[in-house]
Amino acid sequence: MSLSLHPIIQVSVLKRAEKRGRRFLNPVPTTVGGFSTVFKVLPQYLKNKAVVEPARQLGPFHTDARVYATPPASGLRVTWFGHAASLIEIDGLRVLVDPVWEQRASPVSFMGPKRFFPPTIALEELPKIDVVLISHDHYDHLGAQTVGRLAGLEATAGARWVTSLGVGRRLRRFGAPAGQITELDWTERVWIPKDGVGGLTVTAWPSRHFSGRGLFDRYTTLWSSFVIEGPEHRVFFGADSGWWEGFGEIAGQHGGFGLTMLEIGAFHPLWSGIHLGPDNAARAFEAMSCADGERGSRGGRGGLLMPIHWGLFNLALHGWKEPVERIVKLADEKGFGLWLPEPGEPTEVVAGVERRSDWWERGA
Repeated sequence: MSLSLHPIIQVSVLKRAEKRGRRFLNPVPTTVGGFSTVFKVLPQYLKNKAVVEPARQLGPFHTDARVYATPPASGLRVTWFGHAASLIEIDGLRVLVDPVWEQRASPVSFMGPKRFFPPTIALEELPKIDVVLISHDHYDHLGAQTVGRLAGLEATAGARWVTSLGVGRRLRRFGAPAGQITELDWTERVWIPKDGVGGLTVTAWPSRHFSGRGLFDRYTTLWSSFVIEGPEHRVFFGADSGWWEGFGEIAGQHGGFGLTMLEIGAFHPLWSGIHLGPDNAARAFEAMSCADGERGSRGGRGGLLMPIHWGLFNLALHGWKEPVERIVKLADEKGFGLWLPEPGEPTEVVAGVERRSDWWERGA
């Protein structure tokens, strides 16, 4: 059963998830490739000449845990661990998003997409976590061993585990405490208090994707994007999604975002309905910036775009650096602000101030 501590918002295309039988439906009609897609993709994989993995070991990247002893002066600091995994420190609380510390994004440990670089910090070195946020149940967003290890840490003893409908049963099976799990339907919110004063609201919104961890469980759990909102800052975590008309409406509901996290990797025309890629990420960001009343400009009123879902796993045919190189070019052409920190570096987000590292160039 889902838990909503705030009124449900119902506007236009933004609505609760619908089901057909036991399967959740996307917010707009979407085709996800089936077995036949293998025959279309396999020849392309065999002929692919793109550099899909770094030529040499990346890093080392290291997160200095001592940084977390001092709150961010700006009120917002993010540590990007690679792919979608991030630690968001916002208005006095810490939200750990889609943590995957496994060596591979795979159901087995001996094959499947392997990390380009090791975790930048041991789970045991993480600071106190207030929220563990899991967008959906795919292996590159939900690590079973990671959840089990996190659940046994003192740092997460009081954490609220927030996720999409149906994913709670997986979290419980992996070791997360049942009484601390909140499942959200699209448009539902949960309030996370902070020592009786202040706190965060986490709101689940639709995304255009799918779910499942096996051959026969597609769509049986929900997938979501999320807004993390404190008294002073708002962050949009887009998780996995193809382009659809809801991006602008989500931004309009919240008055825009200081930081907008959108996926740019693992894209291909055959699955463009479920992944943005850099071009549609730029399109979505512009739609969200316009909903804020002004086209995003260098991190100003439109905020900053943080590219996620790239740089850690080989999940597509494109070159591993191609997504980030393309989004940088698009940002320069269109004039919007980028937030691109080095992996594992706790970095403050300041309105109007871009962050552009070039760490990927060292893995050419």
